[in-house]
Amino acid sequence: MVTVERQVWHPSSIKGQRVALRHHAYDDLGAVRRWYRDPELTRLTRYSLRPMSDEDIDRFFHTRLMSPEQVGYAITVRDTGRLIGSTTFSNLDADNGSTLFHISIGEPDAWDYGYGTEATELMLWLAFERIGLHRVALSVFGFNERAIRSYEKAGFVIEGRHREAIVRDGGRHDELTMGILAAEWRARRPDEG
Repeated sequence: MVTVERQVWHPSSIKGQRVALRHHAYDDLGAVRRWYRDPELTRLTRYSLRPMSDEDIDRFFHTRLMSPEQVGYAITVRDTGRLIGSTTFSNLDADNGSTLFHISIGEPDAWDYGYGTEATELMLWLAFERIGLHRVALSVFGFNERAIRSYEKAGFVIEGRHREAIVRDGGRHDELTMGILAAEWRARRPDEG
C-alpha cells in the first residue's frame, strides 16, 4: 500500500503547461522497447552502443520505471496525453540530500519543442519542493549539445568533465557532470527568488 507520505513526495502526476508527468503503466512497455532499440537514442544516452535486448529493456522497465521503490515518470504531452519520454531519479541519497537525474525524450518528432526542458523543471520542483533534496546531478555526453542547452536552461551548471570518456562516431568525446543546488533553483523562481 502506498503511504500518504510517499504520495506527497512521489505524486501520481505532475502537470506543467505543456507536459504532464505520470507514473508509468504497463501499456508503456511497447514504446519503451521501441525507444531503447533506436540507434540515435542509444547514441545519445547509453554507454554501450549495443542494442538492448527485450529482456534488458523489460528488466529496466520493471525495476527502474515501474518499481514503487523508484521515482520515475512517463512524460506526456499535456493536451493529448501522448507518451513521448521518461524521466527518473536514481541513487536517491536522503542522508546527503542528493540524487541523479535522467531523462529521455524517446519520440524524435517531439525533440526541439521544449518538452524535455519543462519535464526537467517539473522534476526539479519535485526534488526541491516535495522531496526536500539539496542537490540534483546528471551526466551528459559532451556532443549532445541539445541536451546540454536544455539542462542549462533549467538551471544546471557544468561541474566537471570526464575527458574522452565516450567513443562515438569514430572519435572520443567528453562526458560532462552537471548539477543544480536547491538555493540556485529557488533563486531562479520569480515567486521565490
